[in-house]
Amino acid sequence: MTQYELKQAVAEAALKFIKPDLKPEAIIGIGTGSTANLFIDALATVKDSFRGAVASSEASAERLKDHGIPVFELNEVDSIVVYVDGADEANRKLQLIKGGGAALTQEKIVAQVAKTFVCIADESKSVEKLGAFPLPIEVIPMARSAIARTLVKMGGRPVYREGVVTDNGNQILDVFELDIKDAEAMETKINNIPGVVTNGLFAHRPADVLLLGTKDGVKKLSVINTMAEDGEFY
Repeated sequence: MTQYELKQAVAEAALKFIKPDLKPEAIIGIGTGSTANLFIDALATVKDSFRGAVASSEASAERLKDHGIPVFELNEVDSIVVYVDGADEANRKLQLIKGGGAALTQEKIVAQVAKTFVCIADESKSVEKLGAFPLPIEVIPMARSAIARTLVKMGGRPVYREGVVTDNGNQILDVFELDIKDAEAMETKINNIPGVVTNGLFAHRPADVLLLGTKDGVKKLSVINTMAEDGEFY
């Protein structure tokens, strides 16, 4: 199977978290990126089974609207039953690196609110240790260089993602060569740097479920069976 086919398979598999016992007034959280886009397209086939969605980016909001799915601001809803999004990396603890699409802050907010966070990814995103993918950090523009100097002292090699402005009006630093031994500690340490909005480590709020597209089918992994050999196939 091609990478596109693997992404499509996990996007369609995620619909199982939408259909069963969902109340008509339910609100769904939607992520950002190529795999999330495929989930939005699949979601359109069951759009009458829920009230609407909260999107983690303007791009996802527009795609939802194009399918006739109502989009709500997070401040307008009381709860989100499930949040579905992709990832750039996922480890055995279902901790993630996200932010390749520069929507990490909104993604982190919606994931935190959601009762269940379902991550959908192809098997190339499965890693033993986070950090091969450069860690995105959303920063206040005036603090970019100062933050970069601090990250160098931490052993990282920050690169300014030129020409990219987030939906919040901020900038992105992509940090290469960070040694992420403790993802939770690293997430906290970076977030405590003045001028950092947030970073792309989803360690304090990891995924609850990972649907991983493999050549053998879609593998379902959770915090209780992790990413070893005991995940079940959909």
